[in-house]
Formats: sequence, C-alpha cells, structure tokens
Amino acid sequence: MDKFLNILLVEDNLDSVEIIKRVLKTTDIPNKLWVFQDGEDALKFLKEAVEKKDKSLFPFIDFILLDINLPKLNGLEVLKEIKSSSDLKLIPVIMLTVSSREEDVLESYSLGCSSFVQKPVRYEDFEDVLKEIILYWGRRNITPNERRL
Repeated sequence: MDKFLNILLVEDNLDSVEIIKRVLKTTDIPNKLWVFQDGEDALKFLKEAVEKKDKSLFPFIDFILLDINLPKLNGLEVLKEIKSSSDLKLIPVIMLTVSSREEDVLESYSLGCSSFVQKPVRYEDFEDVLKEIILYWGRRNITPNERRL
C-alpha cells in the first residue's frame, strides 16, 4: 500500500507555492497540502489541531516545508516553537529557502530541523529538488506520523 502524505507548506512566495502544488499533482504519491503564507497562521493551525485532538486530523502532518523569510514570525521562530512543543516536535521539518547563509543552516539544525534545502533559481532545478524531496519523504523515509491508505 502506498503512503499518503500530509504536508504543511509555510511559504509566502506565491510562485514557489504554485510550483510545489504543480509538482505534487504530478507525483504518484497521494497527498494533501495545507498552505500558509506566514509563520503565525501556520503555528495557530498546528496548535488548534493539538488542542482539538481530533483523531481524524491528529497526528496529521508527515512533514513541514518551511521557508525562513516569512512575515509575522520567520521560519526559524516557527521551527523553534514546533520543536519546543511535546505534541509537535516529532514532525519532520524541511527548511526550504533561498538562503544559503551559514548562520541560517547552523541555527536551523540547532533548533531541530530534519533537512535544509536551498531553493534553486531555475524552475527546472527547483522542480527536480521538489521531486527528490517528495520521493525521499514519501517513499524512503518513515515518519512518526506515517499513515497508510
């Protein structure tokens, strides 16, 4: 049986969001995508799901794609909140960002990210990177919140 992926995307760049949606539609891995354009709304969504403890929704996220440069709360602040929550800390977080700053890489890993991926500039390269992420997290990796169809 194939894995069903529940993915939370926190990304304020609408072009990136559309590319990610397009790639997810072309994959043979069934998935559902929740999209938030700022860190504050993403955290609110996650915390409300935890508070409700709705068994049809929670645990519900297989992994989070998180940009660093976000309005309201940046990705590093969001990551810190997620990893400090006993209910959320096991969710893998992939930092997907244009940044390649050493400080961002080090801080992301020190806060508990599972992976740090720099967004390529070229569309084709970005598409390839996304396919690799989906293949790895959708086929190879076993997540704590794994679900079967």
